[in-house]
Amino acid sequence: MAKNLRAKIPKEDTLLICDSNADVTAKFVKEASSTAESEELDVKISKDPREVAEKCTTILTALPEPSHVKGVFNTILSSALPPLPKSATNSSRLFIDTSTIDPTTSRSIASSVHSSSAGHFVDAPMSGGTTGASKASLTFMVGTDSPDTYHRARSALLHLGARVLHMGPQGAGLSAKLANNYILAISNIAVCEAMNLGIKSGLDAKMLGELVNSSTGRCWASEVNNPVEGVSDGAPVDRGYEGGFGVGLMRKDLRLAVEAAEGVEGATLVLGRPAQKVYEQVEGKESGKDFSVVYKWLQEGGSI
Repeated sequence: MAKNLRAKIPKEDTLLICDSNADVTAKFVKEASSTAESEELDVKISKDPREVAEKCTTILTALPEPSHVKGVFNTILSSALPPLPKSATNSSRLFIDTSTIDPTTSRSIASSVHSSSAGHFVDAPMSGGTTGASKASLTFMVGTDSPDTYHRARSALLHLGARVLHMGPQGAGLSAKLANNYILAISNIAVCEAMNLGIKSGLDAKMLGELVNSSTGRCWASEVNNPVEGVSDGAPVDRGYEGGFGVGLMRKDLRLAVEAAEGVEGATLVLGRPAQKVYEQVEGKESGKDFSVVYKWLQEGGSI
């Protein structure tokens, strides 16, 4: 994502990056400098999120858990931010949080940003996985009450993705993301079970995959991220389930979806709890692997 952002923003702009992993940021700065075509693109490392917020007009965050997002914004909002320089392109800061967290926490952070006059805040979780991030083909789901803020966020996010959708008011982007990832969590288990069923019944894996992906069972988990080797080119299974979307992150997103549904009258997630048990067990055995590793767990006799 950061590579695409640096490549697409004006060359005279400075990209400030901040990550808890110092090796990752150092590597990125080195790569950005070595891939510049005619002049060195300005990429600098900030010591903490507060420095990023002080020096930038547009601040993007992408963090694993609600607690991490709260921690970052507590640091940023620890005191009043200095005024932006008169030369700044925009007169106010825009905070774009692309993390997948619960809508309630996000709305609380948005309220803190707005009430402190630190700037504008939108929730903008993304979908598309590591492939979408590298190819700048991500879809962003934006939640904000302000059309003007949405359009400003959209301009920034199109450096990172192909589609930016305004889902509604503050928190709506996250509600949409949790609904989408609930489908993904359930369909992944179904694909893993179905492929396991067919193969153990004597079917050829590639032929079964071709049949499913040209029939009504077709979905992202079957076509792009199929859990069986040789069915989807470049799927994590071809790398021993390394890379991709971690099973721990899928477990987290499913938990957030189930918890969100509990607060919405009539939003019953019948398969939510059983699916949570599956991902809990799989993470215990295959932590760090792509969530399609559910198939391997099933092969080895996994059950709830």
